[in-house]
Amino acid sequence: MTIINELAGINGVIAAGEYSYRGDRFSYQGQLDEEKARMASIMCRATTMAVHMQTDMMKSLNADCGCAPSRGWVVRGAQFSVCVIANVFCFIDNNATSLNEIIKLMRDKVPNQDAQLV
Repeated sequence: MTIINELAGINGVIAAGEYSYRGDRFSYQGQLDEEKARMASIMCRATTMAVHMQTDMMKSLNADCGCAPSRGWVVRGAQFSVCVIANVFCFIDNNATSLNEIIKLMRDKVPNQDAQLV
């Protein structure tokens, strides 16, 4: 079972997927149509690139900041959250599942990405 299958099978997960670092491919499972999943993968890739740039800048100011390399990011909204570790994304319903449990599962199952890929 892949991490995408595992995440998509959890109650409260709206959709889970992965995107290529080049931005030319994505796959997903869940309650998004193909176009929304494509837009979600573009948004997650763009945000990941921005987070990596920001952590690299912070690291250049202080080599011991502990923030780089970035492994992922989370945006928590009023109704749902977006979680990204490496190139795996997960959209969750905040009222139906635990953000902490999803992040723990993703951190445990998604290998560290090569910083040169991002």
